[in-house]
Amino acid sequence: MNRETQALPELDEVEVLLEELIDKEEHDLVVFNDDVNTFDHVAKILVKVCKHTQEQAEQCTLIIHYKGKCAVKKGSTEKLKPMCQAILDAGIQAAIV
Repeated sequence: MNRETQALPELDEVEVLLEELIDKEEHDLVVFNDDVNTFDHVAKILVKVCKHTQEQAEQCTLIIHYKGKCAVKKGSTEKLKPMCQAILDAGIQAAIV
């Protein structure tokens, strides 16, 4: 294919492709430590929302407690948004980064 016959994509198409590419990137769902929630409550929510095993959830709660935060799940923004909201709804601080 030579350069003369190859059509360049329109600017709008490039923007859409970039947005799709960015959303497919891996993001972290981070849970933050607080002085309100118990280890048991956080672990229960991680099992329910993130589908962690009990052992996984307990390890995350220890990391959250001692480090102040823990990335509990990786994925696209689209996948993580409902999980983040469910964690927030349970009274636990969380964010997608």
